[in-house]
Amino acid sequence: MAHLLLRHRDIPDIGKIDIYRKNGGFEALKKAVTQMKPQDVIEAVKASGLRGRGGAGFPTGVKWGFVPNTIWPHYVVANADESEPGTFKDREIMESNPFQFLEGVAIAAYAVGANTAYIYLRGEFWSVAASLDEKIADMEQAGFLGERLFGTDYSLRIYTHLGAGAYICGEETALLESIEGKRGQPRIRPPFPAVYGLYGKPTVVNNVETLTNVPLIIVNGADWYKSLGTADSAGVKIFSLSGHVNKPGNYELPFGTTYRELIYTYGGGVTDGRKVKAILSAGASSAVIVADDKALDTPMDYASVRTLGADLGSASVIVINDSVRMDWVINKTIHFFKHESCGKCTPCRDGTYWMLHLIERIERGEDVEANTKLLHTVAKQMQNKCLCPLGEFSTMAVTTAIERFPADFKASAEGGKHG
Repeated sequence: MAHLLLRHRDIPDIGKIDIYRKNGGFEALKKAVTQMKPQDVIEAVKASGLRGRGGAGFPTGVKWGFVPNTIWPHYVVANADESEPGTFKDREIMESNPFQFLEGVAIAAYAVGANTAYIYLRGEFWSVAASLDEKIADMEQAGFLGERLFGTDYSLRIYTHLGAGAYICGEETALLESIEGKRGQPRIRPPFPAVYGLYGKPTVVNNVETLTNVPLIIVNGADWYKSLGTADSAGVKIFSLSGHVNKPGNYELPFGTTYRELIYTYGGGVTDGRKVKAILSAGASSAVIVADDKALDTPMDYASVRTLGADLGSASVIVINDSVRMDWVINKTIHFFKHESCGKCTPCRDGTYWMLHLIERIERGEDVEANTKLLHTVAKQMQNKCLCPLGEFSTMAVTTAIERFPADFKASAEGGKHG
């Protein structure tokens, strides 16, 4: 089927505003602003079953519905802080199909009564921010942003905002703190951003891929969107495939596609003809899945992946072949999360510190059995005690690797070499 989100693969130059308009661009925005009430837009998105594509999978329309109409002004913030190792889908959208994303931002803003929207980009995306600024200017010149859109009383401005390269700012409240010019650290919740967000006002924060789906829903209807994917997970998903595969990249597929199809049909199989040993289903922050036949034949949707003791997350699928030991893998993930911990809460700050020291002892072959047991204990003690998901994420690969691949740690204890 034709691409719905990565439309640039089918339509050359769709990143130019005239080409985008010739292919139905901004018809959804016009329909929403001129023919629908804001609540009608929210109900359509609710009915579609669209869930957040940033990782949490929370129903998008439900989130929009939390915004109160008793406190003003309202804001919309697009989370483009794509910092998860193994995730690279949002960048492709913003670089190659930017107007569909921006149209989605505008529709979301109309739905929740926001006259100002921000796109928060990771600091390394300076070139993407510059490009988006040009596209926003094109929309303003064409009358799709600015004052009195389509002759109505609704007005909207969109601005880009660059972060400073901090992974923690992908967490929505740390992101809001960063926009406000403060240190990028998460807030205590509740209150949630829908009630107390940017500048203390009601704010909707959505991922880039999530918002890029919205114009499709408004134009084609909720029933059409629900017909794609599965009952639990409506629509299509961009799977970022990397690791030991012959054809890494972004693959836009319906929910329910299996890991086997993604890796072997689309990804061209495993490099060097080796076997798949493990899968990280959501980048560095995910549990390690044992890649047996059951796992490979599991549909990639929110409910099915949970049966494997993991989460779909942002669907950044990292394939690990049988040449790699899991103690080496979690050494890499722990170093990442220790570096990116903001240090605001003790369980994450001290927990990642001690996990780092323990995995380094294990890698040096020091009392491996005892240190592996202690590493598992430290990781378990961190769970459900951190201020934001980063601390929780840092433990997922650790606990599951130790529990599901004990032979790898035994090999480390016996002085085995990494492949």
